Amino acid sequence: MPAHSRATRGAAAFSGLIAGGVFFLVGWAAAALLDPPAAPHAALGAAVVDLTPAWLKDFAISTFGTADKVALAVCLALVSAALAAGIGVLAARRASLGVLAVGLLAAVCALAGATRADTSSWAVLPSVLGAVAGVGTLQLLLRRADTGGEGLDRRRFLAAVGGVTAGSALVAGAGGLLSRARSNTETVRAEIALPEPTDPVDPIPAGAQLEVAGMPEFVTPNGEFYRIDTAFVLPQVNPQEWQLQVHGLVDREVVLTFDELLDSALVEAHVTLTCVSNTVGGDLVGNATWIGLPVREVLARAGVQDEADMVLSRSADGFTASTPLEALTDDRNALLAVAMNGAPLPVEHGFPVRMVVPGLYGYVSATKWVTELKVTRFADDQGYWTTRGWDARGPIKTACRIDVPRSGAKPSAGSVTVAGTAWAQHRGIDRVQVQLDEGPWLDAELAATPGVDTWRQWSLTLADVPAGRHAVRCRAWDPTGVQTATTAAPAPNGSSGYHVISLDVR
Repeated sequence: MPAHSRATRGAAAFSGLIAGGVFFLVGWAAAALLDPPAAPHAALGAAVVDLTPAWLKDFAISTFGTADKVALAVCLALVSAALAAGIGVLAARRASLGVLAVGLLAAVCALAGATRADTSSWAVLPSVLGAVAGVGTLQLLLRRADTGGEGLDRRRFLAAVGGVTAGSALVAGAGGLLSRARSNTETVRAEIALPEPTDPVDPIPAGAQLEVAGMPEFVTPNGEFYRIDTAFVLPQVNPQEWQLQVHGLVDREVVLTFDELLDSALVEAHVTLTCVSNTVGGDLVGNATWIGLPVREVLARAGVQDEADMVLSRSADGFTASTPLEALTDDRNALLAVAMNGAPLPVEHGFPVRMVVPGLYGYVSATKWVTELKVTRFADDQGYWTTRGWDARGPIKTACRIDVPRSGAKPSAGSVTVAGTAWAQHRGIDRVQVQLDEGPWLDAELAATPGVDTWRQWSLTLADVPAGRHAVRCRAWDPTGVQTATTAAPAPNGSSGYHVISLDVR
């Protein structure tokens, strides 16, 4: 490439865009062969997730909900496109600066990949190969875009773009084949025959599901269950290669394979999970029927030492959670779960094995793709989110939500049925009350429940509601008393306050 290209600014920017696409595409294809988590886009996205401060995480989840990863991917694509276009313009002015800029981008992606817990010694190569291809593409296109002092020869330039596009299509096809060949997780998952639990759970009692239009299902379908985690790209874990290592403050280390886990005495349990980022009245909560091995049994095999008070669980992608030891050794159904609602865990929910711990927010307990349990102390170790300012123990706060009607609804004057969901995992819901405007608190009717570890539905018909704008609020009680009315944001230990909706009664 000449030291100074006379390509038009538009052609130079377009050349940069194409070269940037080639960089990420070749890097992805190389990673599919060598080390999938080290793909430049995956490594860069994971690094951004790790570096995101708590306040920005809360903003992303409150704004985009479970689509937070999609929103991040779109933002990264837009930023990368702008950066690539700028590199093209820079390279047209001075070739060495363009090469340097591509090299810096590759270095950032390579460093992000090399420092991931789930990458290998090949982690740097995808970014390096992508950079070589990107620089070569940029040189080719800028040479073809060089006007030589005359107007841009569009035919010559577009022919070069067409050649690059055709080559990229071949790379994409090869990368897709390699990716499917390496990652057969869904195929393996579909072939798993789940054993019958040794300790099956009692059926969900009749009446647990209210017959009120608009109410959520008592058991959340797998496809609708919320997903909030730090994985920009889902880990692909082969169950035949999966192992759980138990170590730390134990009398003996234990290594458990997936087959050994399936051959164990498995327990079935109904458990509601809640994300600490759930705002008051939010939907980052779901209830499922899980099958798994109680964590306390695995810890008993290892022999927990007296000074321990915490278990640091680790995911295949490096995420860690700090779980109070007592929550894993008492009588609650804290599980190494292998099944969700009668099927092997979906990949996005932790296949092949995840943790499920009633009564604790997911960020300190619900480790997906779990591979390690380190028995330790809070004084010595911290989990992923604890280092970012969140509470280390994460007990779930008692909460109540109005599901029907939705805020802003316009019911007719007279009787108005209000219904919703309340939860206080591992304590249970004893009472729910509803208030219209500043009137008295009225007791709602509670639906049946299979136990204290699940949410509970409730309903109340308000009589003689006059036309006009009204506020309706709810509150729940557990055996220790009423939930707090104090309003708090999710950080650092969960949101609180009464859920309030507005009605425009006609």
